[in-house]
Amino acid sequence: MLKSALSKLGMGKHPVIAHASLRAFGSVSAEAMLGALLESTRGIIMPSFTYKTMLNPNVGPPQNGISYGSQTDLNKMAEPFHPDMPVDPTMGVLPEVLRKHPKAKRSLHPIQSFAGINADAIINSQTIYEPFAPIAALAEQDGWVLLLGVDHRVNTSIHYGEKLAGRLQFIRWALTHDKVVECPGFPGDSEGFNAITPDVEKYTRRVEVNGALVQAVHLKSLLNAVVEKIHNNPFALLCGRSDCERCEAVRYG
Repeated sequence: MLKSALSKLGMGKHPVIAHASLRAFGSVSAEAMLGALLESTRGIIMPSFTYKTMLNPNVGPPQNGISYGSQTDLNKMAEPFHPDMPVDPTMGVLPEVLRKHPKAKRSLHPIQSFAGINADAIINSQTIYEPFAPIAALAEQDGWVLLLGVDHRVNTSIHYGEKLAGRLQFIRWALTHDKVVECPGFPGDSEGFNAITPDVEKYTRRVEVNGALVQAVHLKSLLNAVVEKIHNNPFALLCGRSDCERCEAVRYG
């Protein structure tokens, strides 16, 4: 049923970046979902981020959306990045199943890696200085965003749109096997991202599977919409929480 629904979206000639909630689909397994995605697209990538590598220093640059020295205990539990490090559980089950697939390739960013199948050139585009380069490469290949039972609050591509619009990006630090690495281009908060929904309505295709909504959004059109929205309103897509350090840094930085 999932494969049939995905085929209706017309992604067979396009690479995609996918975000999924398995719980929204009931008894569908991660393996079955990945298989349906591979059969319905030209290639797939997913974020395979590893937040357990991150360190919080005692001092750092100003306006960086972080309280320095506030996570001493977490620093003690930080683990050095390695290519086989599991995807952070907050990313969901599917990215880890994708990462472990025998045909998968993973980039080597110590915090914001991507994993993919039939998307080697896209994955290889990432550097420590350009963590969202895979999204740029995907857009150039006429890629799409697939949201399976989730909404835009997990849509990583919007972060790249923010960067294109000139929005403040942050610096974070990660532990590797031999040193601490500075990682520029770390994004802001995503809780306000559903505000982009009406702006991309005409670029969105939808199907329903067992009551779960699957949305396909044309990536390049999404990026253009994000840039236009932020240029029209510099505070667009920010969350409303006064305790959100990253959104507050954008507002008052």
